[in-house]
Amino acid sequence: MIGYPNKKNLHNTIPFDNHMSRGMSLEDDLNDSNAYYRACDRALIHKKPTPIQVVKVDYPARTAAKIVEAYYKTPSTTDYNGIYKGKAIDFEAKETRSKTSFPFSSIHPHQIEHLKKVLFHGGIGFFIIRFSYYDETYLLDANFLISLYENGTKKSISYKDVKKHGSFIRRGLTPKLYYLDNVDTLYFKEDYSNGKK
Repeated sequence: MIGYPNKKNLHNTIPFDNHMSRGMSLEDDLNDSNAYYRACDRALIHKKPTPIQVVKVDYPARTAAKIVEAYYKTPSTTDYNGIYKGKAIDFEAKETRSKTSFPFSSIHPHQIEHLKKVLFHGGIGFFIIRFSYYDETYLLDANFLISLYENGTKKSISYKDVKKHGSFIRRGLTPKLYYLDNVDTLYFKEDYSNGKK
């Protein structure tokens, strides 16, 4: 078992098999990966909580409270944000069961606007898209996907184009998704040219 500073064991030592995590969601894999990145101080990235307005609470017992009715207060922006190598990082994670394409209907206009602001202010923005059927996960730069989304001529991006323009994210055990390696390659190229990693 791999221990973490808070004594919580997040991983076991079973050898990685490409089919082991098929039942895991992309969100689970990212949350697990981010916990690992935080534990080894590589990056500080968290899933953003969605703000809700609690309307009704049921108290079946004195020590137990159960929320029975709640509403989203405001639309969520993107799924994850944080800091990596001194830069703000912000991204949306999406999963599709389609074999042929990722539908733009899965992206909301306010998420596009939010990522445009992140880019305007010098942050790093991208999408992580998983094709569940193939068990493949890709990182796509926000500028690229936003331009396609706003072009309006297509309702989706094909699996073939995601493979062509995206960066394939390697899988493993710790972390489950090595997506920061992709971020290094795409956004910190000077680190590699100077022999740093």
